[in-house]
Amino acid sequence: MSAWTIGYAVLLYVAFVVLVGGVVYRVALYQFTPAPLRIPTMPAPRTRLGVTMRMGREVGLFSSLFRGDKWAWIWSALFHVSLLLVLLQHLRYVFVPVPLWVRLESPFGSYAAFVLVISLAGLLGRRLAIARVRFVSAPSDYLMLLLLLVIGVTGTLMRFVDRVNIVGFKAFILGVMALHLQPLPLDPLILVHVASVAGLMLIFPFSKLLHAPGVFFSPTRNQVDRSRREGGMRTGAGDEPETRPTASPVVREGGL
Repeated sequence: MSAWTIGYAVLLYVAFVVLVGGVVYRVALYQFTPAPLRIPTMPAPRTRLGVTMRMGREVGLFSSLFRGDKWAWIWSALFHVSLLLVLLQHLRYVFVPVPLWVRLESPFGSYAAFVLVISLAGLLGRRLAIARVRFVSAPSDYLMLLLLLVIGVTGTLMRFVDRVNIVGFKAFILGVMALHLQPLPLDPLILVHVASVAGLMLIFPFSKLLHAPGVFFSPTRNQVDRSRREGGMRTGAGDEPETRPTASPVVREGGL
């Protein structure tokens, strides 16, 4: 077994542990962090059903982003839809035999790679071209976009330009999953692609990419508007409204 195969297998194992452990830790942190104040973004729904519908629009349609920045919404929508199609297409590398629905989806996932790369270039260009966006962008924001771009470009090149040993690559992935290593094809595109994916997995739990599960724990999105019933404030983590102290009998009877 070559050092490349062992090294990349260890890299994927470490990346998987960091990804799963980091996401579980951060989600638990979100879950158990107190939210004593009611701060839903107005106008806010007044029932749990309304909150569920609002979260559905936020997750599925990026409704708040649409209201705030139409160009960012376009690039983000294209990116997320194409990423979903590409990820579904990649299931052919982990299933034996490949399910029929994955084979039917595969052509759409292959050509969605072009949309993925274009949308990432649009998001990166937006950060570079718009001064207010550039001002609030951290180096990690550019790193994530560049990693995603490298993943998308190398994947597209492997699919449409430089046909690599995809059968050997699938055998390597299945071997990693089964803890029975198979040789990794030493094609430069494969090496760069897998290393970039592992790098993205390593930084995912510590980056803004964690907005994927984090949006469900945002108090501005998941709270019911009870301000009229509760007087607009909460005294703590519970749901009891604030109460005002009553005046003493001496004051009420004109004493002092």
